[in-house]
Amino acid sequence: MDVRFLGGAGEIGRSALCIDERLVLDFGMDSGNPPAFPIGDVDPEAVVVSHGHLDHVGSVPALLSGDARPEIHWTPPTYDLTMVLARDTLKLHGGSYDCPFTEAELARVAEVSETHGYEESFEAAGYEVTFFDAGHVPGSAHVLVDDGDTRLLYTGDFHTEDQRLLAGTTARPDADVVICESTYSDVTRPPREEIEREFVESLRTTIWEGGTVVVPAFGIGRTQEVLCLCEAYDLECYVDGMGKRVTELFLREANRGYLRDPDLLRRAKGNARFVDGRDGQRRRIAEQNTVIVTTSGMLHGGPAMTYVPAIRSHPTNKIAMTGYQVEGTPGRDLLETGSAEIDGRMLPVSAQVEQYDFSAHADRDGLRDFLSAYEDTRVLVNHGDRCAAFAAELRTDGFDAAAPELGDRCEC
Repeated sequence: MDVRFLGGAGEIGRSALCIDERLVLDFGMDSGNPPAFPIGDVDPEAVVVSHGHLDHVGSVPALLSGDARPEIHWTPPTYDLTMVLARDTLKLHGGSYDCPFTEAELARVAEVSETHGYEESFEAAGYEVTFFDAGHVPGSAHVLVDDGDTRLLYTGDFHTEDQRLLAGTTARPDADVVICESTYSDVTRPPREEIEREFVESLRTTIWEGGTVVVPAFGIGRTQEVLCLCEAYDLECYVDGMGKRVTELFLREANRGYLRDPDLLRRAKGNARFVDGRDGQRRRIAEQNTVIVTTSGMLHGGPAMTYVPAIRSHPTNKIAMTGYQVEGTPGRDLLETGSAEIDGRMLPVSAQVEQYDFSAHADRDGLRDFLSAYEDTRVLVNHGDRCAAFAAELRTDGFDAAAPELGDRCEC
């Protein structure tokens, strides 16, 4: 196999690989300012998508321009999530450089979509492809590509530890080459139960003291994880932003089987109050003694632009961040300086600001645990800020490991 790295090599964002110029694995976008898309020209026979996050699917409809109609293969939740994200991208940025596709190209996605379950092999561009549960977000998959001579495992994003929403991955399919993500290769987290306990106790303390808690959360996966925690620990909460639509999407009949406990999410949805934002509703909610789970997770848009200014001035209130804050985002500025640019205004924040690592990526121990099944296998490291460093650490421990650069071709 000839593997070309079109994105995600030595970086997080715009993940994209091309195998033998015939099969594309993921085709994402980096939604920074300015945005970035996969490099190079591709005209694949088929596309296989690992999961429904913007950095893995954000540019997929662009592959359907002109006369191109490659089949697109994914799990049912990944298809649904892609359509939600793509419609949002068109709504916010359609017709500009920030949106790499048109309404017509998005409409073609349904025509070429083929969905598959885990461990159900299918043919794509002449390869045998199999999905395995990656434990990252509902529908996320490790992708095994077999050409009859070489078995290539593309891990996508994965987690080895159980979450409320999903069980950690246990899949370790035989492979000759592994392309492995490395997002948190330099981080070792406390046990999940300990993070959950500290988070819940912090929220309870603020509520008991009469404050309001705003929980900025990514709409896909993180919002639902926090809602499940609120249900499990009997915390009243509101939910706002994209997380509302995604919660309902996960509970569709076709997607329920991709959850660890569908009934828990159903109860969590029933425990939460969904916000429509009409008639000043958000400002009234911000005055309540409650928990508000809302997008965006890094404070660069969404309903958080109303809630954070509304609660920022009182030290009894709290902003509880639930995910990694990329450098240069308002969320990162808030953590480091106590101020952030919110809706075009630089605002000092007197409310308490805390961060909790609810990442759905494997940490260093999780990555090493996963790769322990592939000690005699060639490993190519991608999707991380320190791919080369992690590959060097693996080589020190006896792995045949390398970190390709953007645009590199590797014979596998």
